[in-house]
Amino acid sequence: MSEDPSSSQTTSSRQQEKSWLDKVLNAFSAEPKSREELLEIIREAADNKVVNPDELEIIQGALDVADQQVREIQVPRSQMVCINIDDQPADLLPTVIESGHSRFPVVGESTDDIRGILLAKDLLSLILNGTDNFVLENIIRPATIIPESKRLNVLLREFRENRYHMALVIDEYGGISGLVTIEDILEEIVGEIEDETDDDADDAFIRKVADNDYIVKALTPIEDFNEFFGSGFDEDEFDTIGGILMRAFGHLPQRNEVADIDGYQFRVLYADNRQIHLLRLTSPS
Repeated sequence: MSEDPSSSQTTSSRQQEKSWLDKVLNAFSAEPKSREELLEIIREAADNKVVNPDELEIIQGALDVADQQVREIQVPRSQMVCINIDDQPADLLPTVIESGHSRFPVVGESTDDIRGILLAKDLLSLILNGTDNFVLENIIRPATIIPESKRLNVLLREFRENRYHMALVIDEYGGISGLVTIEDILEEIVGEIEDETDDDADDAFIRKVADNDYIVKALTPIEDFNEFFGSGFDEDEFDTIGGILMRAFGHLPQRNEVADIDGYQFRVLYADNRQIHLLRLTSPS
């Protein structure tokens, strides 16, 4: 009498399932007395193919997050891309477009003067309603302020429960020291998360937005700038186009300050108290 193939496959499947379950139970048969012992058991489970390397990395990341504080992963103040509360669409849109971020701190007189959070999606109303009656203060969301010492696992829970994705971080003196997002915490668990807005570094320095009109990062190497525009800026004295601009201004410029150099008009789109970050360039026709 011939054996039923489907019955044989079912039996084999059950045996495989039992074998896998036995491995899991055996791996955790010795109760761990500390986190280090738990990690050692999980690593042994990975060595025995009970969990794969990606799963092991996620488990380790989740355990590590419980020991980390916000200060360890925050985006520092000097690297924050902020919008000024008095900005008009012509001022803020290039910054929003170039950065590729979805949320921006909105500040007043200084970075410590936090007014709220701007969601890029809230600017879509400009398409329907125009910019005549635009008031940035009317569309920003409340900002969440947290201390540097907050633990990441606690913050992640608050992000999920309160349904916000960004928090501003203050130091022990009450000044803004940086910001943190839910993505920053998740990357500590699962590794780097990239999306379609994450440009390759070689492609991100110069972006054309209209005829003779460009968005240029201040860190653009002068050699690359000269090659792109056919210009002849000195490549010996400075490494970046930001260095050329600093010499031309003679001081650290503020937003919207303009410098004309060899027929090129540079307008500062974003600068902090340490360096120039982003420029709007009008090139000779």
